[in-house]
Parts: sequence; C-alpha cells; structure tokens
Amino acid sequence: MPWVDKNKCNGCGICARECPVGAISIKEGKAEIDMEKCIRCGKCHEVCPQDAVRHDSEKIPQEVEDNLEKTKRLMKNFETKEEKKAFLERMIKHYNKERKVAEKTIEEITNLLTAEDDL
Repeated sequence: MPWVDKNKCNGCGICARECPVGAISIKEGKAEIDMEKCIRCGKCHEVCPQDAVRHDSEKIPQEVEDNLEKTKRLMKNFETKEEKKAFLERMIKHYNKERKVAEKTIEEITNLLTAEDDL
C-alpha cells in the first residue's frame, strides 16, 4: 500500500489530480492518502516527480521495531520471569496468527488471480 514520505513531498498535487478515486489530498502542503478510498492502482507511484509516494514494504524494518517496542512496553506490566515468559509466548502466538491470516489471504487472492472467470 502506498504512503507518502513527507520529507520528499513538495505538495505539487500531481498525485491528487491523477488519483482515479480521489483518495489523495493535499493537507498542510503535503500529500495524504486515505487508505479507505485507495484502490492500490499504483498511479500515484508512477506520477510523483519527487518519488515521495513509497511502497509499504519499505516500512517493514520500522514496523518490526514498533512491534518490539510495544512488546517491551507491555512486558513491563508483568513482574515475575514466568509471567514475562508467558506474555512473550502469547505475543508469539499473536504474530503467528497474523502471519496465518496473511498467508491465507494471499492464498485466496492467488486463487482469484488463477480463476480466469473471476477476472
């Protein structure tokens, strides 16, 4: 999913004008993408002269760090080593569940892709 690097965006508005569903607006001199409206067509990536519209895969390291920080912050609510261990095991289960959801979703989307009649 696209996101805007505010350090690169100069607010030119080209992406907003080219967005076929009006998901991009200029606020405080920078582009903002309404992800509820975004159809993931990629046009904003193609037209941005500043290369400010980025792909979400670039955020993976930051998202991992955010998840670790959240886990560490929540772990402070537990006192004993056993409680902390149980909490960390629950967090692992949580992220394994998220992975399974993503894998199943990818599987179903792949099925859509291969089912020519559905396209």
